Amino acid sequence: MVSSRRPLATLAHVSAIDEGIVREYFEQNGFFVRQVRKHAVQARRKNSDEEIDLMVYNPAWSRDGRKPEFFLYANELAYVQRAIVAVKPWHTDVFSPGMLRSAPEIFRFLEEEVQRQAQRFFPPAESHDPGANAPFARILVLPALPTQEPFRSQSIELLKARGIDGIISFRAILLDLLAKVEVNRNYRKSDTLEVLRLLKNYDLIRDPQLDLITSPARNPR
Repeated sequence: MVSSRRPLATLAHVSAIDEGIVREYFEQNGFFVRQVRKHAVQARRKNSDEEIDLMVYNPAWSRDGRKPEFFLYANELAYVQRAIVAVKPWHTDVFSPGMLRSAPEIFRFLEEEVQRQAQRFFPPAESHDPGANAPFARILVLPALPTQEPFRSQSIELLKARGIDGIISFRAILLDLLAKVEVNRNYRKSDTLEVLRLLKNYDLIRDPQLDLITSPARNPR
């Protein structure tokens, strides 16, 4: 049974490490990324622009592409034009239906005022093409969903009903970054990639491709 208790981690703030990992993921997949703020908000509710952790823009996006799937693995990112990204690094928690219902702060980045604030950072392009300025997608980065049914399906439906356009798990992000990191390169301009390279170089973590070959298939989280 999946617990519906509200986790203590909801009181935590997004760390620079967590945002750095997510930022690296989007940049490695061809996106321009903007970090809206550098300060941490404490002892008060965030303002509308402070609800945005990252904003991303895909310069290679084509309006002829299809709508991206809800689970945004790397091969789906090509179909995202621009997005508001909320990072919820509660790494020891599962986003169960009970937790989603009891943690309204997860969904504050969906408010209309946040969307309006986003236009300040990525103003509409000057174009006669009505499809050139699609609404910002709302993407949530989270640790994991339940693996058991019906809790998994219920969580997905709750997220969609609240207005989330896509989700990315930290596991999917790290697997993608690990697959792209080469041990014979020096990533001196990225602490995130350099740490992953060192762990991979000293065989402290497995190459994701080898893991896929030797391990049985698992449900995506």
